Amino acid sequence: MYTRTPGHSDTVLVIDDEASTLSLIIDALESADISVLVTTSGLAAIELLDRILPDLIIVDAVMPGIDGFETTIRIKRNPRLANIPIIFMTGLSESEHVVEAFEVGGVDYVRKPVNINELLARVRVHMSQGRAVHASAASLDATGRLMLATDAKGSLLWCTPRAEAAIARAVPGWTSRDTLPAQLRVPVERLLSRGEVGGSARLDPATPDGTLELVLVSHYRDNEVLIRLNELCPQRNVQQLAGSLGLTAREAEVLLWVSYGKTTRDISDMLAISRRTVQKHLENVFVKLGVETRSSAAAIAIRVTEQ
Repeated sequence: MYTRTPGHSDTVLVIDDEASTLSLIIDALESADISVLVTTSGLAAIELLDRILPDLIIVDAVMPGIDGFETTIRIKRNPRLANIPIIFMTGLSESEHVVEAFEVGGVDYVRKPVNINELLARVRVHMSQGRAVHASAASLDATGRLMLATDAKGSLLWCTPRAEAAIARAVPGWTSRDTLPAQLRVPVERLLSRGEVGGSARLDPATPDGTLELVLVSHYRDNEVLIRLNELCPQRNVQQLAGSLGLTAREAEVLLWVSYGKTTRDISDMLAISRRTVQKHLENVFVKLGVETRSSAAAIAIRVTEQ
């Protein structure tokens, strides 16, 4: 269970084994009305993150045990933590650490000895950007969309609750704390290799209950790819739509594929009927449902098939 520190809107986790640096940073952050959590090792930080979700993390690059780089790699593997901005602290003579910090997922760095005014400015900027990422995910959650995001290499960054549930149905036992299962990673890599917005790939093999389709929605930010999931259960869903909405079997088929995000051309190809015929069926669906747009019809279909 993840919680925020009560009484504060902003929380920063500082990971450093140097008492003098910790004292300086704690005083500066608290004077800026930022709640501060402290651990002196990477392992202790990872354990703390099982219970507390900070807005930002500051980590020393060089520490005993697992260093700041390995700590960041482990944090970024957890989709629930992946969007937390991480700022590295590194010595003035350790320029090679800067490159490695960005490679493992850091968003910024400051040199030691730390310039407090510079650190505070960077903290504020990256907390604001981090909130924007969380707000984007939260808005998708609110719409009930089956959405996930990966980096350019196919590693999971985050997914909405409904997407997590859909993947768990296809791969029993999976949770968003885990990396993408092998069954899903293959179609994800197929999508990324093509790089075509609107391109799709399916989870193989299909089960008697259907399969998952992945659709590349957009290249979102520099290293984030947005993917929509469709739970494809055509036979069952067509029966649901026809029975609940008073549609013919063909009208229900057309509406179902519209709800899956398919274009008129896609539906024409899949059902082996002309585009004009697809459009005629859609016009009949609009009349029967009392709607005027594809999106309104699709929303009704989604509600029915989820019952």
